[in-house]
Amino acid sequence: MKGLLIKDFKLLQGQKNFFITIIAIAGIMAIFMENAPFIIGYMTFVGSLFTLSTISYDEFDNGNAFLFSLPITRKDYILEKYGFGLIVGGISWLFAIIVTVVVEIIKDTILIEDTILIALIILPILLIILAVMLPFQFKFGGEKSRVAIIGAIGLIFIIVIGVIKAAELFNVDLITMFNNLPVMSMKMLIMAGSIIAMIIFLLSFKISVGIMNKKEF
Repeated sequence: MKGLLIKDFKLLQGQKNFFITIIAIAGIMAIFMENAPFIIGYMTFVGSLFTLSTISYDEFDNGNAFLFSLPITRKDYILEKYGFGLIVGGISWLFAIIVTVVVEIIKDTILIEDTILIALIILPILLIILAVMLPFQFKFGGEKSRVAIIGAIGLIFIIVIGVIKAAELFNVDLITMFNNLPVMSMKMLIMAGSIIAMIIFLLSFKISVGIMNKKEF
């Protein structure tokens, strides 16, 4: 599995210009947006997408047939992709926190507690994003998976809008409710969300292993 990780990081080295562009966009957004911590979510999400590009590269020109002629199992391959997604997403997450804090110091608007809170909320979201994207990528491949992922994100968006509309119907102000939550309650929510996200992530891993075991190369 170490060899697979090295291979994927070598692939990322060839995308330096893209990395620089993403960082530049993030910096500009952080400077001109009032909500600088938004950058944490943006960069973490973009970082996690690199995992999909490595899978597409492996599938190109029936490359998987060669990969699985090497002494690696399909489960090892899936494990490496999930691990790679966590590593790259985690590095992007840490870097985004640093960028956000630096920009907030420059703008003299630093709110350490709020930034840390948002950063902690992003982590379970990263797990869920990977848990949703990777099985689609393994099942449908590069082109079809994009349509499937967009559909899944659209469904999540519709559910969120539905919850907001339902709250408005019953005169429930969700923003005020969350703002009025004590710090301890918010920490408990983040902890519960993280546990749920980890369970979804592990289920996603098992689903991906099942998908890959059924494939023929």
